[in-house]
Amino acid sequence: MVLAEPSLEDAYRPRYREIEHAIRQRLSRLKPGAELPSDAQLCDEFGVSRMTARHAMNRLAQEGLVSRVRGRGTFVGEPPTHRRANSLLSFSNEMRRQGRSPSSRLLGRALRPPSREEAARLQLKSGEKLLSLKRIRLADGHPIALESTRLHGRTAAAVLAANLQVESLHAVLVRAGCLPTKGRATITAEPATADDARWLEMRKGDPMLVERRVILDQRGRPLEFTESRYPADRYALDVDFVVEDPGHLRRA
Repeated sequence: MVLAEPSLEDAYRPRYREIEHAIRQRLSRLKPGAELPSDAQLCDEFGVSRMTARHAMNRLAQEGLVSRVRGRGTFVGEPPTHRRANSLLSFSNEMRRQGRSPSSRLLGRALRPPSREEAARLQLKSGEKLLSLKRIRLADGHPIALESTRLHGRTAAAVLAANLQVESLHAVLVRAGCLPTKGRATITAEPATADDARWLEMRKGDPMLVERRVILDQRGRPLEFTESRYPADRYALDVDFVVEDPGHLRRA
């Protein structure tokens, strides 16, 4: 029997690429959420250092193909959750629209004086307070976002009486006569903080999508200032757009 000689590409392929290639092939046969070998197991299987195995899996994690959960292991990545960035739909309704089950974990809430930025965003007068909420947003029990919300103090009574573990915040606001109507958001890419890593089961420094938005009520008054922090491999923002002045393309 004649054995085929390895190609030059295979001969000079870095070891971490060899691991990547092998894991990619396995992913096609596994379901989302299935557990993958640990770094130590990959070291034994491929005869490489822990650093090489970790580098290979981190590269796959950056592509969203695998999910590395601190203290638990590495798993086949879940398809990212999509949301239209140019529409105002509550997290709960967006998840239900996609056939997923939304829930929240309330980490804290407080009626307190605002910072200078918060007062400006919510147009609070001197002496007025805001209601702050910190929540983990989950889809099918999996953490999707870490959300910090500041609400105008006029909403405090209704929101404090609500069960935000299962109720939509926007539904609570509507019942209280505060109808979210429009807003403006800014989306940036940032590294995960230690707080993100703690609550979202990820690693500090991993890429995040961070959305900061102000929502107005039916009278045009600032109602809500929220920062939502999404692991980049679990969330995607879809944008519809139009081409401005398409005539210039013909004139060019």
